[in-house]
Amino acid sequence: MSLWPKEQLCLSYEARKQAVDKVEEAFASALASLKVDIGLKEMFESIYVPLGAWLYQRRLQQDGPLVVGINGAQGAGKSTLFNLIEVILSEGFGQRVVGFSLDDLYKTRAQREKLSEAVHPLLMTRGVPGTHDVQLGIDIIHSLIKGDAEQPTKIPVFDKSTDDRCQTAVWQEWVGPADVIVFEGWCVGAMAQTQDALDVPINTLERNEDASGEWRQYVNEQLAGRYQQLFGMIDTLVMLKVPSMEAVFEWRSLQEKKLAERVKYIFDTQQPTDHLRIMNEQEIERFIQHYERLTRTMLDEMPNRADITLMLNENHKISKIQINNPL
Repeated sequence: MSLWPKEQLCLSYEARKQAVDKVEEAFASALASLKVDIGLKEMFESIYVPLGAWLYQRRLQQDGPLVVGINGAQGAGKSTLFNLIEVILSEGFGQRVVGFSLDDLYKTRAQREKLSEAVHPLLMTRGVPGTHDVQLGIDIIHSLIKGDAEQPTKIPVFDKSTDDRCQTAVWQEWVGPADVIVFEGWCVGAMAQTQDALDVPINTLERNEDASGEWRQYVNEQLAGRYQQLFGMIDTLVMLKVPSMEAVFEWRSLQEKKLAERVKYIFDTQQPTDHLRIMNEQEIERFIQHYERLTRTMLDEMPNRADITLMLNENHKISKIQINNPL
């Protein structure tokens, strides 16, 4: 049974079936790397190909590339969703798809060190508005929309294990026009809070390390400013709604365990690992508290504002689809 609302099923049944077959074939060699559970074809038929068809139809309604934003808390599965969308739109619907992450826009470690000294120590920790190079993101989307074959778009790469931006030599490059541009990130599409909402600390981090509210005030001002210009470039916003903040901690912990496994592999192959930064559970809890205020706000207000909301259950599966901006 399809989870996708019947009245928003785009294209014919036959066209969608052909797309499912093409995508299933394309994913045959990628299943291992994505670690998607069995039953993938059923998910293609009930969720992902209808989503791709919907985005394709939305793309046909405008001139120029469709800019898709994907919002979701830590561990929600934003990267996996992008991978699925990329293959479905390219293999199933013949679209040229390019994507990048808000994480790729983090300021360098040195830049955040200066910011933490000039404004507030908590800004050393990457993640919140104010710790990204917003103008770089705006420039990247402008360049991708322009699609100049003579001028490749360079997209930065951030290495979370070293907590720093990679050298420009390993940055990604996109050449020529694109049909769909995907921009994913934990606070993509978020809006600033009211001043009253900032007054009361919501967790231990804010009570003990931001008692004056200076840090959260700065973060909110940044979000209300240039970030809105960046998010305003999005044509369609898709939200992956996690069930709770508790799920965020659990799923983010899982991500860190995977990083630890990567470090163990590197160590076992006799490569240096001193530069890699792995967090324990206490460090993860403190880390997530940096995100908690805005995450709770988005969980409260965004599900009814995003163009499409994909609601996740405790088992990390999409259990409900809500379309707020029907075609």
